[in-house]
Amino acid sequence: MHTHLMRGLMICLLTLGLSPLVSAADSSTRQYTPLEELQPSAAHRKAAREITRTMTRQHFADVTLDKALEEQTLQNYLKQLDHSKSLLTAKQAQAILKNTAAIENALVKGDLAYPFELFVQVTEKQMQRLEKNLDQLKNNLSDFNFEQDQRFYPDRRDMDWPQTTAELDTYWQERMTHELLNLMAAKKSPEEARDLLVRRYQNQLNRIRQTNSDDIFQGFMNAFTTSVDPHTNYFSPRRSESFNIQMKLSLDGIGAMLQIENEFTKVVSLVPGGPADKQGELKPTDQILGVGQGTDEIENVIGWRLDEVVDLIRGPRGSIVRLEVQAADTTNHRIIEIERNAVQLEDQAASKKIIETTLNGETRRIGVIEIPTFYLDFEGQRTNKKDFRSTTRDVARLIDELEEESIDGLVIDLRNNGGGALQEANSLVGLFISRGPTVQIRDSDGRVNILGDSGGVTHYSGPLAVVINRLSASASEIFAGAIQDYGRGLVVGEQSFGKGTVQTIMDLSYGQLKITRAKFYRVSGDSTQHRGIVPDILFPPLFDAKEIGESSSPNALPWDQVKAILPPRQSLIKSALDKLISSHEERTKKDPNFLFLAEQSDWLVRHEGSTGISLNQKQRKLEQEQEQDEQEHLAMENRRRKGLGLPLLTKLDEESDEESTDKKVTPLDTAILEEAGRILLDFSQIQTSQR
Repeated sequence: MHTHLMRGLMICLLTLGLSPLVSAADSSTRQYTPLEELQPSAAHRKAAREITRTMTRQHFADVTLDKALEEQTLQNYLKQLDHSKSLLTAKQAQAILKNTAAIENALVKGDLAYPFELFVQVTEKQMQRLEKNLDQLKNNLSDFNFEQDQRFYPDRRDMDWPQTTAELDTYWQERMTHELLNLMAAKKSPEEARDLLVRRYQNQLNRIRQTNSDDIFQGFMNAFTTSVDPHTNYFSPRRSESFNIQMKLSLDGIGAMLQIENEFTKVVSLVPGGPADKQGELKPTDQILGVGQGTDEIENVIGWRLDEVVDLIRGPRGSIVRLEVQAADTTNHRIIEIERNAVQLEDQAASKKIIETTLNGETRRIGVIEIPTFYLDFEGQRTNKKDFRSTTRDVARLIDELEEESIDGLVIDLRNNGGGALQEANSLVGLFISRGPTVQIRDSDGRVNILGDSGGVTHYSGPLAVVINRLSASASEIFAGAIQDYGRGLVVGEQSFGKGTVQTIMDLSYGQLKITRAKFYRVSGDSTQHRGIVPDILFPPLFDAKEIGESSSPNALPWDQVKAILPPRQSLIKSALDKLISSHEERTKKDPNFLFLAEQSDWLVRHEGSTGISLNQKQRKLEQEQEQDEQEHLAMENRRRKGLGLPLLTKLDEESDEESTDKKVTPLDTAILEEAGRILLDFSQIQTSQR
């Protein structure tokens, strides 16, 4: 199956919790293969050769497996294994980085012995370090000095590997001191902080011990693929399944979001309207102790990996899964029967709302459609399923519903939308233009394919604005760029991410490869790679462009151009832009919500980078870093509230009856969307006066 895709997210989150470990007298922890016994399989060796051939023959870039690429692969792999440069000395790291011949053998011949050996070598150092830390915390708490005149620097990306083992010891001593001080700052005694940190390190050890051969293979192959570009990735069979589920926004299961906490699988939330939600007995924070199929015996899952538990819970529609669960406090032990059914992941689907704003004394209604991702049920489309899910279908329906409610303009909110199905970006543009090209796609051979809309029908012809931010990427940039190039609507917000590459999912003999096969270009000929989309009207940024965006990725493909297929248009937007910006700037000088947005942006700029954190408890308290931040944010919030005539707060987490009960709508959302709506209304007036 070859399908243009741009983004994949895991459906289940794996996190580390700190809740007390609950013991069950009749439970047994699942046994995993010892780390040193993990070996590459014949399937891994074959897949490695396939991936290497595919990368050198089909990747958009001219990939040559030379010493430079092998060195980059080895550097990437070592960054994975020792990301904080806290396990190896400089001499050890340099010796590893010279072994490019073994990397060539792994990629060309599928001889994966060295990558597996290196994983075990470095990971065993991590385990030894964690065990040493645990021993010190349990037996020598008094050795920690909370009065030293030192600062701890958590971000070690730009630091060199330490020269000696003694430097490594010093780093870990400072790190544990820092972590203890953090916990003590939350009103924990040194002993309570120690117990929590012990649990944290023990959980890390447990996670490491659950590593399997697929994990090692996937990590090494991604060290190779991301040496060419950051968006080419290998997915093991299990990861492939989760990727495909996310793209079609549905799966057959019970509709529960799960995470690992200590040795237990914990229910985080239930999908509204899903089988578990409808059944009514499973609750958030419940711990799943065992899973059974139909009338079969329930299998104990305490200590299992999350993906293994998920595999047991998923199953064919209409089948029964039995869960042995207990409340987080170990009470209410029970068996729950749930019939599996289709679960729609609605949090990722397009949604609508209406915001009201005042212009010239009149109340106006602006429709807002939020699109978190560009999704498409590829299988449903292929089989001509009548009601298969797609972004374009959902947005068209939402537009119809909003127009029935008499909106004065439409805002498409693409903030934080990292992309998705390329064809959906193309078809979505078609809702707003009658016909024409929307995006150019150039493959590795230089051939340019043009996608466009030929329907001849505009689904929505009213005033349109598109809101983007630094996390708007890929398909979002295609859509926003086309709307901007056609002069069809205003683009406002932050400069976007800058991902201008197209990935194809390719089936392998074992797993899948998401590979960059092409780059896309706007109808103006410009790539969005690196540069992204620059809005017509810029809002104060809320993300650090040096840390987030394609330009911050070391192996990202470069920006370039192809021939324009749509001449630059002297649209009404361009001629009205100076007036729109002037009105925007004048209005936002007085808007409490937008002033709050600007203050938040300034605060983020001032707090870029790290100067380190004091390891002296009194000094740390004196600096009051967290308290100062809270006071600054409280002052900003109260200035906003004063401007809106709302009661002032004495602390940030106070409730207010005067504001929206929708806790998902923040003051920043209000500032951005309301101002986008006002700009749209300004432009609508200009349009009317030109007629």
